[in-house]
This record gives sequence, structure tokens and C-alpha cells, in this order.
Amino acid sequence: MHPALWVSKTGLSAQDTKMTTISNNLANVNTTGFKRDRAVFQDLMYQIERQPGGQNTENTQLPSGLQLGTGVRVVGTAKQFTQGNLQVTEQPGRGFFQIEMPDGQIAYTRDGQFQLNANGDIVTPDGFPLEPNINVPENANNITIGKDGTVTAVVDDQAAPINLGQVTLVDFINPQGLQAIGNNLFKATTASGDPGEGEPGLAGLGSIEQGTIESSNVEVVEELVNMITTQ
Repeated sequence: MHPALWVSKTGLSAQDTKMTTISNNLANVNTTGFKRDRAVFQDLMYQIERQPGGQNTENTQLPSGLQLGTGVRVVGTAKQFTQGNLQVTEQPGRGFFQIEMPDGQIAYTRDGQFQLNANGDIVTPDGFPLEPNINVPENANNITIGKDGTVTAVVDDQAAPINLGQVTLVDFINPQGLQAIGNNLFKATTASGDPGEGEPGLAGLGSIEQGTIESSNVEVVEELVNMITTQ
């Protein structure tokens, strides 16, 4: 294949990957807690026809040389963990929540759409329990979640509310190193570093806002402009 055609092919392939990334962002504009991706590009190896600083035939130095690029590739997609808008809901619910998966491993999410299962455990819409586990008695009323994550409720006709547990949050040194596994969940990797758990509102962690959820941080107009530019 002619070198110019090969370089063009790498460009088309890279832009196609970028278009797929943009399309996925737009598709998840209404997904609670979704974080948009940005395609990261890198140039390929260069063919050195004349070395910069080399000697030419007149025994003088070449000021720039001749370096021919061989194209471009997408080296990764970077998650953009900017804050999405907060939407008021009627369901109790920054940092990441910890979710226990069926295999016992812990996943992480920014999706605060929690519900109660048949046993009174706080779970995700897919039924995965919040970690640490918090169980709400069947006869509990006036459930309150404080900004520090403390969950209290009035049980039966008791005057004073009882403490049911505390929602904790975790943070990562490099959140962009998290691996997305679907269902608004992420898995820790060596790139993200180990999770640092703490009380909401302390050590740089956000506070819990009962009755709100974080919407997607995808900006439709920005993504449409990116799509037009890519095409």
C-alpha cells in the first residue's frame, strides 16, 4: 500500500473510534451518574529520511532533517469525572459508592439510585447490595440520611430515631484508571490505585445529598460539535 494511503487509513480508523466514543456519550446522556469518555490520540513511528543535525553533501549541518510520520492511533479513552447536575428525586440516596458484586468483589459507582430489596437491604437497581451493608427494618419510618452518610430511622412508635449504619465513600488517586464494567459500575485497577475509604464530607470526599441523584455529565451540544468535527 502507498504510504500516503496507509497514513490516511490510520486517520480514518482513529476518527471512527472517536465517533464511536462520541456516540456512546450521546447514548448515555440520560444515564444516571454516567461519565463521558474522551478519545486520546498518539502519533505513530516516524520514518527518518534525513536525521536532524546530520551532515549534508556540502559538509554543513541540516537544521531540521526530514521525518515522515506514519499516521495516528487511539491509545485510550479517558473518563471525564466532572460533576454532573444534581436532580431531585423522591428516593433516598461525590466519591464513589461501594457495591458488593455476586462474586464477592467490590465495584464502585456514582449512581445513587438505591432501593430496598425484599430483605430491607439497600441495593442498586440491579439488586447488588451497598457496602457496607445497611438493613432497614420493615417497621421503620422517617428514614433519614445525613450529609455524613449516617442512616437513621424511627422504628415502631419510638420517639428517638435509631442508627442503622453509615454510608461511606471511597476515592482514587487516579479515577481515570478505573475499568468500566457496565451497569454504571467501575472496577479498581493498578492504574487507579487502591480505594481510600472515608466519611462523606471529610478528606476531600463529597457529602451525601438525600433525595438527589447525579445526572450524566454529557453535554449534548458539545458532543454534537465533536461529532460534526470528527466527520
